[in-house]
Amino acid sequence: MNDRYDAGYGNDQYELVGYDEYGQPVYRQIPAQQQQTYDPYAGQGQGQVQGQVQGYGYDPYAGGGQQAAPSYDTGQQAPVHDTGRQPVMPAYDPYGTGGHTAYDPYGQAAAGGRQPRVAEQTAHIPQQAGPADHETGPRQDDGERDYHTGQFAFVEQPDGDSEDVIDWLNFTENRTERREEAKRRARSRMTALVVVLALVAVGGVGYLWYAGKIPGLSSSATKAGTTTSVAAQKRDVIVVHLHNTGGGGTSTVLLVDNTTTKQGSTVLLPNSLALTDDDGTTTTLAKSVDDDGSSGTRDQLDTVLGTNIEGTWRLDTPYLQNLVELVGNIDIDTNADVPDPGAKKKGEEPLVHQGKDQTLGGKAAVAYATYRASGEAQNAQLERFGQVMQGVLRKMSSDASAATTTVQTLAQILDPSLTDKDLGTFLAKLADLAKGGAYKTALLPVQSDGTLSAQTSSSVVKDILGGIAKSPSAGSAVRVSVQNATGVKDDTDKARVVLVNGGYTFLEGGTASGTQATSKVLYSDAADKENATEVAKTLGLGAGAVQKGTVGSGADVSVVLGQDYKPSSS
Repeated sequence: MNDRYDAGYGNDQYELVGYDEYGQPVYRQIPAQQQQTYDPYAGQGQGQVQGQVQGYGYDPYAGGGQQAAPSYDTGQQAPVHDTGRQPVMPAYDPYGTGGHTAYDPYGQAAAGGRQPRVAEQTAHIPQQAGPADHETGPRQDDGERDYHTGQFAFVEQPDGDSEDVIDWLNFTENRTERREEAKRRARSRMTALVVVLALVAVGGVGYLWYAGKIPGLSSSATKAGTTTSVAAQKRDVIVVHLHNTGGGGTSTVLLVDNTTTKQGSTVLLPNSLALTDDDGTTTTLAKSVDDDGSSGTRDQLDTVLGTNIEGTWRLDTPYLQNLVELVGNIDIDTNADVPDPGAKKKGEEPLVHQGKDQTLGGKAAVAYATYRASGEAQNAQLERFGQVMQGVLRKMSSDASAATTTVQTLAQILDPSLTDKDLGTFLAKLADLAKGGAYKTALLPVQSDGTLSAQTSSSVVKDILGGIAKSPSAGSAVRVSVQNATGVKDDTDKARVVLVNGGYTFLEGGTASGTQATSKVLYSDAADKENATEVAKTLGLGAGAVQKGTVGSGADVSVVLGQDYKPSSS
C-alpha cells in the first residue's frame, strides 16, 4: 500500500502539511522525482518527532525543522520513509479496510474521490522548538520511545476574568448582606425606640395618677383608696388666724399637706363652729380665738375635728400685706368690687375690681381678704381670705431655704411651737403643690347650731383632715349670738357673762363694721319669740328691741348691741 495520496493527477502525490482554521487538512503536491520513503525513527540526531497527539499521529506544533508526525496504517505495512525532506502522512484506515480515506482528527474524512485541498509550496507550518536531547527518554525495546513525566508540563492557566467574576460576586454578596444587616439594625433601633417611648408614656401617666394630677381622678379615690386607708394617711396641719387689726374680727383656716397623696388643701373654718372651752362651756371659734388664744383654740379644734394640729400661725393684716408684697403680688379671680378702706368719700374708684386674673398688691389683697358686704354671711368673707392664701402659695418659692428667708423677713413673733424654719419648709411644700395644680380649698359646712353633721364629717373632716367629728352637745340651752355695734369692745364680754350666768349658750357674732343707736334681739322662728323676749330682759333691753328677722348661723336668737346698751343695768 502506498503511503502517498494519489489524487489522480499523473505521478504527483500529496502529503499532509497541517490543518486550517476550520479543521480541514491541508496538503502540498510532491513531484514524482522527489518521492521517498520516510522512517519516523530515523535521523534522531537531526530532528525527532515531538508531541504525538493521541489518535492523531501528527502534532503541527512539534519542533525540529519542518517534520511531520509519523503516519500509521493498521499495522499491515511498515511505515514508509522519506529520507529527503518531509514525512508523508499516509491515509489512515481505522477499520483496516485498506482504503485511502484521509483521517480528520475533528471527525471529518476526505472521501476517496474528493478533490484534496492543496497548499502552496511556500506554505508555512507553525513550529515549536523541540526539547533538548538530554530530556529525551531512552528508546524501549519495542521501538517506542520512553517518555518521563518530567518531559510534560500540564499548566493550568488562570482565568483572570473568572477571578474578576468571583470578586464581583463577593462584592455584591457582601453589599447585600450589609444592606440586610443595616435594615435589621434599623428595625431593631425602631423597635427599641417604640418600647422606650411606650415606657416613658406609661411612666408619665403613672406618675400623674400617683400624684393625683389627672383631671377627674382624686388621689384619695385612687392611690390612697387602694393602698392606704384615709385614716392612715400622713398629714401636716397648721392653723392660721387672720386678725383684722383695722376693722376687728378674726378669720381662721387650716393649711393641710397630705404627704401620702401629695395633695394640699385649705379648709375654711366658720366663726360659728361650736367648741368647748376648758371649763366645759360651749363657745364659738371666734370667741375662743379672742379668749383662749392660740394654744387653747388649737386644742379645742383637735377635739372637735379629731385632728393633730402641729402649730398656730397668727397673721395680722399688716403682715399679710407685707407677705403679698414679698412674693411679688398675687393673681386671683375676684368676686366683688372692694372699696378702699382709706377713701375719704364715697363713690371713689374701688381698690379691687371684680373680674378674672386680677393682680393684687399687698393693700388690695388685705382689703379683699377682709371684705364683707352688707348683709353677707361671714362665710363669704372667709372664702375671699382662702383665695388670697392660695394666691400667696402660688407665688411663694418652692425652695425651703428661700421660703424660710421670706418668713424671716416678715419679722413676726410666731407661736413657740412653730419656728421660722418649720413654717418656711411647710409653706414651700404647699407652694409646690399649688403650682402643680394639686391644691384645693374647701369650706367646712357647719349647721345652724354650730355643730357638724355626718355628711360634713365624711366630706371634709374624714377625707381631707382624716379625723372624726365630735361636736359638743348643745343641750337644751338657748343659743344666743351677740354682735357688738356699740363701738366699745368690752361690751361683748360683759354681755357674754350675763348671758352665760342666765343659762344661755353664748355664740360670738363678731364686731359690726359701724355703730348702731339701738339694740336688736332677733328671732326667725315663732317658737323662739318667747326666748328672744327673755334674752332682752336678761340684757336689760326693752320689749321693743325684740323683732323677727335673720338669725346668725347656729343660733336660736341673735342680738345686735347698740349704743343704748348699758351693761351696768343688766
